Amino acid sequence: MARCYSVPVPNCHPSNPRKPQARPLPRHWLISDARNDPGLERALARLPRGSGFIYRHYHLDGPARRARFTQLARTARAYGHTVILAGTVAQARRWGADGAYGSARLLAPGAQSLRLVTVHSLAEVRAAHAARVDAILLSPVFVTRSHPGGQVLGPLRFRAIAARAHVPVIALGGMNAHRAQARGIARWAAIDGLSGDSRHPPTA
Repeated sequence: MARCYSVPVPNCHPSNPRKPQARPLPRHWLISDARNDPGLERALARLPRGSGFIYRHYHLDGPARRARFTQLARTARAYGHTVILAGTVAQARRWGADGAYGSARLLAPGAQSLRLVTVHSLAEVRAAHAARVDAILLSPVFVTRSHPGGQVLGPLRFRAIAARAHVPVIALGGMNAHRAQARGIARWAAIDGLSGDSRHPPTA
């Protein structure tokens, strides 16, 4: 089973320059994508207060990507959510995010900022440890719409790899509240499984 940690998460950003205070790492993480973009405001409102939001929106470039980030970050913060930007730590700071999401290599130089990386194997977990990241998204646990024909870890291998992690583990890939609850997974992330149209709203 993925271990349960408390990780200091800053609760301030450039537009709210208060002294940061530690708070637990969120249990639910909504990930943005082109296919769930139209319903993201609704999805953010449905999340339990204090959840996490990872903004990717790789389908947008330049000003359009930043403008959409600003809109969604404002909504997310209204519900007390932690906002993470897919990009470098420096970019996350410039945009006013609470942290950065990317590869271990991309985020390794970062400090004083929440850093999340996606890993798929034990070797990548070790690389994340070397980069001293704050948490990992271990993926894919189940078949996903993003990679319908891709190889999956499955619950047993997920647990075996998660048990070797020294940082909090967030399950990713085909996750929803039903699967998380049935398998005792404390932290999980999803695109469809946490969207406003999900059959399993985040009540686990």
